Amino acid sequence: MESLREILKYPEELYYLVKLKMALRGAEKHIPSQPHWAFFNYICRYAYFIWFFESLTLSFWCTEDDTGIPTEVKVPMLIDFYRHLNDINWHYSCGTRNLDKIVVDEFHHVSTAFMELEKGHQETIVDFTKRMGAGMAKFICKEIATTDDYDEYCHYSAKLVEIGLFKLFNPSRKQDPIMEKLCGSTFIFYQKRDMIEDYLEDINEIPKPRIFWPRDIYSKYVDKIEDLKCEENSVKAVQCLNEMVTDALKHAGDCLNHLSTLNDDDALQFFGALAVKGMGTLVLCYNNIQVFKDKVRLRRGLAARLYEQTKTMSDIYNVFFEFASVMKSKVEMQDPNAMKTLSELNKVQEICRKSGLLNTRKFYIIKTEQGYNSYLVSLHANLIYLLNDGPLHLTIHNIRIFIHLSTK
Repeated sequence: MESLREILKYPEELYYLVKLKMALRGAEKHIPSQPHWAFFNYICRYAYFIWFFESLTLSFWCTEDDTGIPTEVKVPMLIDFYRHLNDINWHYSCGTRNLDKIVVDEFHHVSTAFMELEKGHQETIVDFTKRMGAGMAKFICKEIATTDDYDEYCHYSAKLVEIGLFKLFNPSRKQDPIMEKLCGSTFIFYQKRDMIEDYLEDINEIPKPRIFWPRDIYSKYVDKIEDLKCEENSVKAVQCLNEMVTDALKHAGDCLNHLSTLNDDDALQFFGALAVKGMGTLVLCYNNIQVFKDKVRLRRGLAARLYEQTKTMSDIYNVFFEFASVMKSKVEMQDPNAMKTLSELNKVQEICRKSGLLNTRKFYIIKTEQGYNSYLVSLHANLIYLLNDGPLHLTIHNIRIFIHLSTK
């Protein structure tokens, strides 16, 4: 649950947190008894795909992120990772975070679950795993020097995951080339949000830093990426951060366009929740020096509230439009990328307008002493911090997705 301090500061969000807690208690009664399924902690339509993919991507990132694993060990491990999917004896002790360590060290649960899936699903997962592993191995030996490199890395580490999930959500649906291009945009958008938000954690990694920001961006402002966290480089650091956020925004339009093609409510809520949280976090990070001092994240109460209130494309368009408005208010014209940032935000808002699904809403920015780097509190015109006393309708599927989103 959220810290007492934040609950007292934002009491209107307590309802959403309590609602989630109640639903979780009910969900725990339905967790399967088999160890390999209980490991994923799910029981519902589609959830096993989501959590299976989550376990695989955690395993990849755990292996890649552990800077203590020698390159000569790490590269072949990533390339051959797909071969371990049906090997219940394979495991590896590595990783710097507890969840990552558990997934890789107890990989037999993943293998056991994999072997119970339908053959077609297994083939999709093997294909995704093989391509993702080879791509990530490539960047163990290759610096992310340009924005093209950055986009390519995100293709392997994020886009392939979404394409794989989309195929599992829609096994009989054939995509045209345009939809194939759009598919993956949500995960790339969210992945870039991760890389921006996690700057300090990555740069302080031991025994050596993880560097995902492309050199052709940060080198405009400092000689070494580590220098961005130095107090004397604060102005340049924020300008670099703003360029990184602007680069992420170029995926927002494709993200919205792809979400608008989803006909399955579960899929829309899953991918939509990622998109909304990604956009909200970018708003918080933009022009915010705290990114170089501490973890900047959406409050869980606000994330819960946004998640609860963004179940349709109309909701998603409205939240994106409001978030874009908030970020616009934070743009300072002396920033070297100000016009480009505003252009990307205008593109997002134009897509929302053209949808014809925007509603009349109000939004407010809470201003702090550090400037406009705080939180958006979006209000429906007819919902001003009123508690909803409707029925509890968070499904187990939605609960598990929310936990993933809010506790990353």
